Amino acid sequence: MNQHSPVIAAPVAAELAAFVTTARPSPAAKAVCRNLIFDIAGLAVAARETDYVGAALASAVDEGRCTALGHQRRLGMYDAALVNGTAAHGEDYDDTFEGGPVHPGAVVVPAVLAAAEQHGLSGEAVMRGIAIGAELMCRLSLVAPQATHKAGFHPTAIFGAPAATGAVASALGLDVETTVRAFGIAGSLASGIIEYLADGSSTKRLHAGANAQAGLRAVHLAQAGFTGPRTVFEGAHGMFKAFAPSKAPDFAQLLDGLGTRWVIEGLAFKPYACGTMTQPFVDCALKLAASGVTADDIVSITCKVGEGTVHRLWAPLEEKHRPPNGYAGKFSTPYCMAVAFIDGAAGLGQFTDERSQDPVVQALAAKVSYEIDPNDEYPRNFTGHLQARLNDGSVHEIRQPHMRGGAREPLSEKELADKLEANLRFGGLDGAGIVALRAALGRIADGGAIDLAAARA
Repeated sequence: MNQHSPVIAAPVAAELAAFVTTARPSPAAKAVCRNLIFDIAGLAVAARETDYVGAALASAVDEGRCTALGHQRRLGMYDAALVNGTAAHGEDYDDTFEGGPVHPGAVVVPAVLAAAEQHGLSGEAVMRGIAIGAELMCRLSLVAPQATHKAGFHPTAIFGAPAATGAVASALGLDVETTVRAFGIAGSLASGIIEYLADGSSTKRLHAGANAQAGLRAVHLAQAGFTGPRTVFEGAHGMFKAFAPSKAPDFAQLLDGLGTRWVIEGLAFKPYACGTMTQPFVDCALKLAASGVTADDIVSITCKVGEGTVHRLWAPLEEKHRPPNGYAGKFSTPYCMAVAFIDGAAGLGQFTDERSQDPVVQALAAKVSYEIDPNDEYPRNFTGHLQARLNDGSVHEIRQPHMRGGAREPLSEKELADKLEANLRFGGLDGAGIVALRAALGRIADGGAIDLAAARA
């Protein structure tokens, strides 16, 4: 710990367990979680016919009472969490927490929905569990910012396991001691490296589902008497020592105001189907195109960026200019900017394998480079910038001061509703199906019965 950390009178897991068992989400946090359950369901349905969801579904061995969103087949609790989490995170279109960055919805919503269908919980328990788990995940990501990525791990994959554990423990009404044991177990189930960046392979997609599954497993093991270390977070061999060794953990970021100040009130919902920190740069590219500049007009584009984003979204630059497939394109800022500039959009259709190989898009992406801005606010704030030099000698400079869809400029209710409908239609639902699923999700969000039959139609 550093000098900013509080004196920890009890193990961190015990303090988190007390939060899990007693906290009541604020009205604003509840409103965010209502948006979250709709957004995650829409994304899971949108991805239902992808090869990676098909593979996850094919790997499921247990039939049960739980829903794989967008599929008729009923699954066991663990398999449903795996499939739904993988689907929801698969297109990188899910919610994100500025400052983390982590993606809580794709982890905690599938975990809690599976627990609810398995154990017959109410919508009220589901929504409280989602809020508790999302809050834990966001706060955990602030304890040692950037250090998890620096160590080669995906923060969603690391903090997702204890977050899902807290979410399910809350929904099931576990006591403090059982919840502490569950957190201790979750530390050994957390996992996920970022080597997918090398070739655009599917493992990042798996991280959300695997951690939703891990949280369920940790809770049920703890209920059965299995034990885990009480010092799982702060211990000499705890999670932060293992997964974020380059930075002393500041547990004040986790514990201060826990239960009274809800950081999820500022959770961001993405307007574009690509990596979190690319989003403001997409806005800059769209503004440049809207000004009347054409791709042929552009000689070069230089972007000022935060140093912490370079190794994932900008380097090696030659490879980012020509991503090998659509998924790799989501984590190439040059590609995201180029395809958005040319298509006027950065939705699901802009990140297919075929689109990523378009020579016109790749030619524009090759004109995009970066320079590190030592004053960039990352990870506290996600900004965008471009300076475009044109054939006529003129220079256009555009800045995006924050992530659109985040706390500083949230998406409107209409934008969120339009995103949901577009995702459900992309997944094959017709008008009647969309109405039915909206109604079913609304009943859950209002605290009513859990009935996801509309998601299996």
